[in-house]
Amino acid sequence: MRAELGSQLLQTLFWRLGGCRTLRTGALQEPLRESEPLSGSVRPFEAIPQSQDNPWTKMLRIWMDNGYENMHLETQEMFQKLGPIYRDKVGTMSTVNVMMPQDVEKVLKAEGAVPRRDLVLPWLMHRQIRKIKRGIFLLNGKEWLNYRIKLNQEVLSVKSTGQFAPLVTSVCQDFVQQLNDQIQKNARKSMTFNLCPHVFRFTTEAGTYVLYGERLGLLSNNPNPDGLKFIQAMNNILSSTPLLIYTPMALTQLFNSKTWKLHLQAWDDTFQYAEKCIQKIYQEMCLNGSPQYSGIMAELLMRGDLSLDAIKANITELTAGSVETTSFPIISTLFELARNQDLQSALRTESKEAAARLKENPELLVKELPLLRAAIKETLRLYPVGSLLHRYLAKDTVLQNYNVPTGTLIQIPLYAMGRSPEVFVRPERYDPTRWLAAASDPGNNQISNFRFLFFGYGIRQCIGRRLAETEMLLFLHHVLKNFQVETLCKDNLKLIYRFVLHPKSFPLFTFRVLN
Repeated sequence: MRAELGSQLLQTLFWRLGGCRTLRTGALQEPLRESEPLSGSVRPFEAIPQSQDNPWTKMLRIWMDNGYENMHLETQEMFQKLGPIYRDKVGTMSTVNVMMPQDVEKVLKAEGAVPRRDLVLPWLMHRQIRKIKRGIFLLNGKEWLNYRIKLNQEVLSVKSTGQFAPLVTSVCQDFVQQLNDQIQKNARKSMTFNLCPHVFRFTTEAGTYVLYGERLGLLSNNPNPDGLKFIQAMNNILSSTPLLIYTPMALTQLFNSKTWKLHLQAWDDTFQYAEKCIQKIYQEMCLNGSPQYSGIMAELLMRGDLSLDAIKANITELTAGSVETTSFPIISTLFELARNQDLQSALRTESKEAAARLKENPELLVKELPLLRAAIKETLRLYPVGSLLHRYLAKDTVLQNYNVPTGTLIQIPLYAMGRSPEVFVRPERYDPTRWLAAASDPGNNQISNFRFLFFGYGIRQCIGRRLAETEMLLFLHHVLKNFQVETLCKDNLKLIYRFVLHPKSFPLFTFRVLN
């Protein structure tokens, strides 16, 4: 009986990692390109150092542990043990791992005109079961490229940043006002609390306001029921994804697990909210014509070059992909600033000096607050929420003097890169000025680009980059102008990997109102 169960389990795992490969990477592939000429000293692919862990034992351990919490630490250890390039295998999925900037540059420049990456299988299965369109998070190939080009104008351009920055500013002001009201009730004019759930509500409120053009009311004392239902759906999607991503989908569907049901319902609720917003925007457009800027969804509807289903799919995926990836860096930045009061004071001075200019011209946000931008970069170096980049090589490439063939899946672990003394001087030190120095040295700028990859690179870089940067910059800008932030926690933040990399526990912060 055990032998049969083991055989069935291995077959199921094979289906998950091998048999469904076309679902995960997409059927469209780039045509093969010419290989790089090889010199006699270039070593063959098989000579690349390889992890000696049994691939199926590793897969079973991940599955039984409901995840891979220490993936970033194990990857860092493998680089220390095997060197700057190594091969790894989990189940039937093989990868080559690199972290040196010169290798990363080669990989990203060999990704092809339409880069491919792995897709989030639980999200993909929901779309297939419900027979609804997929957005760019769940596409590869020409369809992805078509959507991406049309979305860039409203999501990633400098002009769009200037349009949605005032919406984010209004949410920041509400957050500051609500927090100030609570602190004023305390005789000491300070408050110590767990900031995480409040920041999560802020990022959800700001993100949905920009994307859907509607406030959820999550920062008020009496949030509306739709807002509460929406944020619960977001919580359920984000909490269930890491459990499902490591569980064979065939097994999940066979037993119709509670987690899978929760995941499906959460996506259904999110799509229902998007449908409601589309209907509301249409009614306003019919009554008032083209109103003033009211969010990305409204702009896409007015342009009319994407179908309603395509707009709905892309907006909902943008929402799910933006909440945690913005909230955790905000908390990590405040933690480092709370431990470094001199740096916090310098940032506060910068924010106060820029306040009037930003209020008059929101588009200046892309150039203002250089030290705060550098602080966010430094946070993302030490605490990269999206801890891995994946690319499939579109041509044979020489990495660390090894020939790596076309079609190989390359993995770039950002945690290991960010904490390597071979890449950064004194990597354990939180020092935003390292990025200011890199920006001021044109000769160093190219290498700098391939050391900071939190938002990806090239045409497949994060579509929500401008929105995420705007939320982080404006939130920290407004908080630092109004509050002194402190913490008694002296220990470094310990991170765990659960679909994204985030703190294992959250420190308490003390906020004091500034005179």
